Amino acid sequence: MFYVLLAVAAVITAAGFYKFVYFISIGYAFSVVGLAIAMLIGFGASLTLPVAILLAIVAVYAARLGIFVVIREYKNVAYRKVLDEASTGFKKIPFFATIPIWIFCSVLYVMQVSPVFFRLQNGLQEAHPGWLYAGIVVVVIGFFLQTVADAQKNKAKKENPKTFCRVGLFKVVRCPNYFGEILVWTGVFVSSMPCLIVWYQIAFSVAGYIGLVYVMFGSTRRLELRQNKNYGSDPAYQEYGRTTPVLIPMLPLYTVADWTWLGK
Repeated sequence: MFYVLLAVAAVITAAGFYKFVYFISIGYAFSVVGLAIAMLIGFGASLTLPVAILLAIVAVYAARLGIFVVIREYKNVAYRKVLDEASTGFKKIPFFATIPIWIFCSVLYVMQVSPVFFRLQNGLQEAHPGWLYAGIVVVVIGFFLQTVADAQKNKAKKENPKTFCRVGLFKVVRCPNYFGEILVWTGVFVSSMPCLIVWYQIAFSVAGYIGLVYVMFGSTRRLELRQNKNYGSDPAYQEYGRTTPVLIPMLPLYTVADWTWLGK
């Protein structure tokens, strides 16, 4: 079943060969959908209702994210321009050089869902129900925050496309959608953390969670740099940046622009 998950992620993530940024956008979202469905089918006979609910929520979360990204790309000219700019540096990369990136992304997405996979593989579907229910709650909260944040930003940009978004959840934190995504995967990890009974299961799952958090901080940095370029001379934006946490609510971290180790 593990190799089935790798194959599912690899096939869907291959969308990145069409446009490089799809490795971490459309390919990511729909890979998660495919992985959740694969586990629902592959472990169907032994699934308990709470685990099935968790996988179903993750699938719906990822499907919504994927559909949102597709619609935004094809209907929003400004966002298409951002994607094109993000892909500029990768257009000259030879095909063979993108293969390691494709493999890395495919493995990372399997890592992210691996806590639930190992729970099922270890036959611990009914074990540690408190952790499972707590994880489901965190996933739902993260899903809700990301969905609301995307809707609020989409509406704000339609009303005033030339300024930054600072309404709703964006009054609390500058990247509530990314924070919501971190919460989703925190919930997935927490839901089955006690079910990781072998060292390599712990290492694989922890690596997936850390990888996701790293990607979210990297996305936050790229967004901050872009906003600094577009709105940096606006006093209102300067005040917003000084007083509103960049990614984690109530954590006094106001910029990651200088964190070059997060990548470009």
